[in-house]
Amino acid sequence: MNWNTQAIFTHFPELLKASITTIELVVLSSLIGLVIGIVLALFRLSKNPLVWFLPFLYIYFFRGTPLLVQIFLIYYGLGQFDVIKNSFLWQPVLSQPYWCAIIALTLNTSAYVAEIVRGAIKAVPHGELEASDALGLSPITKFTRITLPRAFGIMLPAYSNEVIFLLKGSALVSTITVVDLMYTSKIIISKTYLTLEIYFAAGVIYLLISWVFLLIFHALERHINHHRHHTPN
Repeated sequence: MNWNTQAIFTHFPELLKASITTIELVVLSSLIGLVIGIVLALFRLSKNPLVWFLPFLYIYFFRGTPLLVQIFLIYYGLGQFDVIKNSFLWQPVLSQPYWCAIIALTLNTSAYVAEIVRGAIKAVPHGELEASDALGLSPITKFTRITLPRAFGIMLPAYSNEVIFLLKGSALVSTITVVDLMYTSKIIISKTYLTLEIYFAAGVIYLLISWVFLLIFHALERHINHHRHHTPN
């Protein structure tokens, strides 16, 4: 087997440039998905079936179907409805592969985040909640100052894993011509026929991005744990 090392160094800058799009997709989708996931989790925690049933269906659908199918349904499926094609969102957003990719990734990750948040909220120690009740905190203050920050610390390891899964899943958006790291790799391979070398280079970049994300989450964990341990009771 002939290994063309020079080709890796030659095309590495082009792949790095394309990885910016990949990082944008992951960061935007994970942040928006976190907000939606928190809202869904709160609905799921309700004891009223009229409140939790639709979020349950949403979560069940996006966790139970492949991400690739969801991407295709959004990018190719929405254009089948005249009401959508005639809307003001069609041309600037819904007809663009980039924004369809963000929508699909956001909807997918929000379903997983919702279950992560729901589990974290349920895992908050009852003693801390009872202490906030004893202090006479209002339900909103109790949630924003006690429950949510504590749950965030609990969910952070699982959420960091979800972001890494999202990074790996983002490679699928190349199927709808989003010019990300994977799409650029395919274009280079079609010109050079150096499949192994280019995919190896792309894999190295994905590993580097994962490493950076994990460093960020580890720093957040240390900050939260340090703050919690040094907060006076």
